[in-house]
Formats: sequence, C-alpha cells, structure tokens
Amino acid sequence: MNDFPKNLEASNSWTGQIKEWLMGQGIHLLLNLLVALLILFASYYAISFICHYLEKILKKSPRVDVMLKELIVSVVGKSLWVLVIIMILGRIGFDIGPLIAGLGLTGFILGFAFQDSLSNLASGVMLTLNRPFQIGDYVDAGGVSGTVKAMDMMAVSLITPDNKKIIIPNKSVWGSAITNYTALDTRRVDMAVGISYGSDIAKAKQVILEAVLSFDEVLPDPAPTIEVVGLGDSSVKLVVRPWVKTTDYWTILFAAYPKIKAALDANGIEIPFPQVDVHYIGSDKIE
Repeated sequence: MNDFPKNLEASNSWTGQIKEWLMGQGIHLLLNLLVALLILFASYYAISFICHYLEKILKKSPRVDVMLKELIVSVVGKSLWVLVIIMILGRIGFDIGPLIAGLGLTGFILGFAFQDSLSNLASGVMLTLNRPFQIGDYVDAGGVSGTVKAMDMMAVSLITPDNKKIIIPNKSVWGSAITNYTALDTRRVDMAVGISYGSDIAKAKQVILEAVLSFDEVLPDPAPTIEVVGLGDSSVKLVVRPWVKTTDYWTILFAAYPKIKAALDANGIEIPFPQVDVHYIGSDKIE
C-alpha cells in the first residue's frame, strides 16, 4: 500500500512528459505526416500522368517497339517513386544522407554483381533501337543460324533448320556480326557448274541460261549471270547467279541443279568427273 503514491507520481510524470512532447513535437510531426500524405497522393497522380504521357509519345516513334517502350516507362516511373519516397522520409524527420549513401553503395554492388545482366539489357536496348532483325527473319547472329522465334530485353531465341531452339544472350548477338538473310525482298542464288574442256562454252552458257529462265520464280531483272570463273584440273568452272524473291531462294537452289544437269545432258555437254591423266614413258610411270 505504501508504493501506491510512488506509482501514481510516476504515472503522472509519464503523462506529463507525453503531454509535453505532444504539445511540443507532436503537432509538428502530425503536420509533417499530413504534408507527407499530400505529397504521396499528389505524386501518385503526377507520376501516373507523366508515365501515361511518355507512353503516348513513345507510341508515335517508329523506332521504339513495345519492349523498349515498357522498359522506358517502367524505369522512369520507378525512379520517380524512389525520389518521392526519399523526399517523404526527409519531410517526416529521417536523416536521408546515410540512405542516399547506402543506395549509392548498393547500386555499385548490384551493378558489379549483375554486370552480365546489365550488359544484356543494354544490348537489348541497342537491338530494339537499331532493329537488325524482326520476329520471323532468318539470321546468322551470335554464331548461330536460324529463324528468330522470340526476343526480349535479355536474349534472342532462334529455331534452327533442324528444329532446335537456341537462346542467345543479347550481348553475344549485338557483340558480333549479324547477317539477316530475309531483310530484303530479293536474293541472288549462287551456284557452280563444271563442264569439260572439250565443250563449247558459249553453247553451255546458253543452255544453262535457258534452263534457269524456265523457272517462273527467277527474276528477269537483274538478269542471271553465267560466266567462267576458273579453269580447274578436270573442268571449266562456271558460276550461275540468278536473282529470285527471298521467299523463293531455297526452291530455286534445290530445283535448278537437276534442271541444269538434264539440259546439259540433252545437249551433249559433259559434266566431267575429277580425273588424272597418266603417261607412260618406257618403264617409268609419271602421274
């Protein structure tokens, strides 16, 4: 019973301190919280407006596709929210100096740890801006040939002619030569034909030209090129170079050789096998 007055005095002391703090700092803290809430609501609408307006601007640019647009809008939105949160924390009394320093150190550590991912991301941005290929193109990229199946900000997926799916990091794609076989409307088909040394070259060229032009897919302009490019050990070497639409490339490449051979055979023009002339002088053999 004797401790009751002491407890009452302690309780009254704590109550007084709370009242004193509320009168001194509480009102200031409450005002800061209200201002922070107002900043939060205002920032929500402001950031939403900025992101929406930025998205509309990016949609009008033909060089910015969906992936890059989403990335830019996301980065801008999140960066603005980080600034707002730092401003609110400073408003309600937090010391944001160590926080900013910590963010810088954390950013350095994360950048070092995820340097490969960041490199792929940067390469993805370059691929998106420069557009060396699109979905469905047949390309040689990163040392792999195939049809582009999918692409995002980190990697490109190719389907090879033998139906294998290969995923290539963007930094490997952008860091090497890219050959796009289907980017243009027309392609030249390069073929080689050998005829015997006893054959009439002019006649052989005419026969091959007629065989090539018999295909509707071969374009008359530019005209096919058929010329002698070398004299081999067993044959006279000719190049046959018709032009076709890109979609008809493989059709002509596979169909033209049998047609050319049949035409040469029908006109008595020999396609020789590799051969070696052997001469005998006495008992000595010279090859």
